[in-house]
Amino acid sequence: MADRHVYSFGGGTADGSARDKPLLGGKGAGLSEMARLGIPVPPGFTITTEVCTYYQDHGRSYPEGLRDAVAAAMARVEELQGRRFGDPDRPLLVSVRSGAAISMPGMMDTVLNLGLSRDLVAARIAAGDDPRFLRDAYRRLLTMYGDVVLGVAHREFEWVLERAREAEGVATDAELSAEALARVVEEYEALVECETGAPFPQDPQEQLWGGIGAVFDSWDNQRARDYRRLNKLPDDMGTAVNVQAMVFGNRGPGCATGVAFTRNPATGDPHLYGEFLVNAQGEDVVAGTRTPRSIRGDG
Repeated sequence: MADRHVYSFGGGTADGSARDKPLLGGKGAGLSEMARLGIPVPPGFTITTEVCTYYQDHGRSYPEGLRDAVAAAMARVEELQGRRFGDPDRPLLVSVRSGAAISMPGMMDTVLNLGLSRDLVAARIAAGDDPRFLRDAYRRLLTMYGDVVLGVAHREFEWVLERAREAEGVATDAELSAEALARVVEEYEALVECETGAPFPQDPQEQLWGGIGAVFDSWDNQRARDYRRLNKLPDDMGTAVNVQAMVFGNRGPGCATGVAFTRNPATGDPHLYGEFLVNAQGEDVVAGTRTPRSIRGDG
């Protein structure tokens, strides 16, 4: 196993490149290459596929030195962003995503908005930040972390949201008021404690390592194993973990989330192709509760 476990990217530089796809996975290699080209991708770092193999072979433990390497890489992201992970004054939030060398769409797990906590939300609201955005971002963290890391069934969170929409008389989550989202957050926290026997973790480092472990665990979940078997992919290549500064598509009507291609993936037509949702985050595109709008690039 190589001595190096973590590769940083962002700020116009990267430790890796497109050639490192087996080590960094497709997503990590792509992010590194874009950073090298000067494309302004949010900074972050990739934990290699070799760590996934070690994790699977050593009883869900990590190689020596990994935690120190992650701390150093996170400090670089903090410096580039001018924010600190868990700081109530200038908080840095991150995403944790999978990324195998060969794409396995939808088979492994993602957690967004890591670093948020009940106290941080309250502090930022008191400082004048948008209450609706903060509560929306926190309820999404509660949903994804609760499902992916803590094992609370996603449908349990969806039932709470459905009742909230009915009570407010709205069709989508994006139309829920800040007050409604405050009630949703309270119900989510109560649900997590009821289902797991413990409060939702408020410590950002606990959240981060819970997310990292969940992504590595998702390499061996049933749907990922079935996907590899059906597509004749090896079980030993592992997934990388990409930790990246958050960009928020749910910060209001001037923000969006989506997916884009340089050509139509079905027909090969060489025009910009994709879909997006206004005032949303990534999981909304696949949740089915809102219909994405088409990106057209005919010129």
